[in-house]
Amino acid sequence: MNPRILSSGIAADVQFGDEVTVVQPVNLYGCRIGHHSFIGPFTEIQRDSSIGDYCRIQSHTFICELVEIGDHCFVGHGVMFVNDLFSEGHPAHSKKELWKPTRVGHHVSIGSNATILPVAICDHCVIGAGAVVTKDITEPGVYAGNPARLIRPL
Repeated sequence: MNPRILSSGIAADVQFGDEVTVVQPVNLYGCRIGHHSFIGPFTEIQRDSSIGDYCRIQSHTFICELVEIGDHCFVGHGVMFVNDLFSEGHPAHSKKELWKPTRVGHHVSIGSNATILPVAICDHCVIGAGAVVTKDITEPGVYAGNPARLIRPL
């Protein structure tokens, strides 16, 4: 039996702003990348997600469907975004009505290896490396830990 072999790359349905830099290999499809943004290698950005202007997405990051990242944001190496909370006790697979959106405000920095569940993060936040964000963040500040909690306001 022969396997089904898929290739990574940049699909024709990606919307790029002006002066975007992409370091391959990447897997980008059905998303929007804002002006002057940088996408590092080994990154996947899925359909119906958007990256704002002047953002930097470092290598090995996974941005799933329904993620919106504002302007002037930094996303460190190996950051994982999640849109499926396994609400029925197993992966939702193609039941997109069970997926939840994530909204990241402007001027947000997310440290390496953080995990971001479906939440809203307000403007002017720093998420520490390895943090797990499980709840909405409504106050600007520095957040760290599992679950992420406010370390100090900004």
